Amino acid sequence: MVDASDEPTEPALEEVFYPADRIPFVEWSAFTGGKSTVLLVGAVTILSFLTGLSHLSQSAPPMDGPLAAFLSLPPGAVQFGGVLFAFALGLVTVGLQQRKEIAYRAALLLLPALAVLPLTTLQTTDAPLLFGLLVTYPLLVRNRAQFDQSVDLSPLQIASLSAIGGVGLYGTVGAYALRSEFTGDPLSWSDAVYFVIVTIATVGYGDFTPTTARARWFALSIILFGTGAFTVAVGALVGPVIESRMATAFGIMTASDLTLLEDHVVVLGHGDTTDSLLEELDDETELIVVTDDAEAASALDDAGLNVLTGDPTDEAVLRDARVGTAQGVVVGSDDDARDVLAVLAVRAIDPDVRVAAAATEAKHVDKFHAVGADEVVNPRSIGGTLLGRSVLDGAAPDATLSDLDDAGSEE
Repeated sequence: MVDASDEPTEPALEEVFYPADRIPFVEWSAFTGGKSTVLLVGAVTILSFLTGLSHLSQSAPPMDGPLAAFLSLPPGAVQFGGVLFAFALGLVTVGLQQRKEIAYRAALLLLPALAVLPLTTLQTTDAPLLFGLLVTYPLLVRNRAQFDQSVDLSPLQIASLSAIGGVGLYGTVGAYALRSEFTGDPLSWSDAVYFVIVTIATVGYGDFTPTTARARWFALSIILFGTGAFTVAVGALVGPVIESRMATAFGIMTASDLTLLEDHVVVLGHGDTTDSLLEELDDETELIVVTDDAEAASALDDAGLNVLTGDPTDEAVLRDARVGTAQGVVVGSDDDARDVLAVLAVRAIDPDVRVAAAATEAKHVDKFHAVGADEVVNPRSIGGTLLGRSVLDGAAPDATLSDLDDAGSEE
């Protein structure tokens, strides 16, 4: 019989995830990370729209800014610029929320271009927009590494977008080539683009009407090809979004739903140990549970927890769970052999992230340390130690847990 006092005492959960030497006085990353960047770009989008409405309400916005002496912007560009930038930044904000690199590059170009407007007009209503730009752009540059996701389009999506582009090019060149066969003056290039858009949209204002049979057949071909390509594109692009929402409704979290997670805790596997762990950490930090048990995933989702359904030992699944930006990783599925593989997968992705593992058997503790776990907890050993001290010393459970922490820290 082995005396429990002769064995190293396992640290408790608080020691694993909240060691005193790792707690900063102010968690600056919570205010300067990727989430804050996306929120600020969204705020700039709203300010751009409001500023554009202010310019639209004026017949001729004054040009009193420092750039007015160097730039001669058309009044129309000043009046409509804010609103047009707002629509473009709205799309960029959606892309940044999904951590897309192309959205990041677009934001790097659009924000300085937008700053030209308030620096040209410099009205009182422009001050909030200018201040927002000054705060947002440095933060955007600082968080460059947060936006590294590529745009993955399916063959159908690529084909549908190419079809829309091809129909637009065909219609524009064809309308200009037949420019003398429409009512009014011969069409210019801008008129040709306008004609194609209103024809594909089936608006048909009637300001440009084909006057010959050849022009009518041409307009009919734009209607058929354009509406067909647009319908296919909507189905190809909107369909995955609907599937994602349905998957979430059934307790399946997709990778796009996890893109804003940072400084979170990833829990790999689900078992008896992780149930109490989730109760302990749910109010302390953001969690994401990775499990391939669909029934458990559904129950956890009903409880309001983030769940990613997938194999905890699969590196691709762990990347989707953003292990690289996590505060720590917990491994505890009640299957030591599988949990060892999960630790190896985590270390293959990020050698520096803090990993805590729950060993079902005490004899497997060394194996977890060998594959890279920073802390290994044997719940049975801890439970037995606490029960023994409670009986022999007559101490309350909270007191024995505190003593156990002190003993672990001394060793």
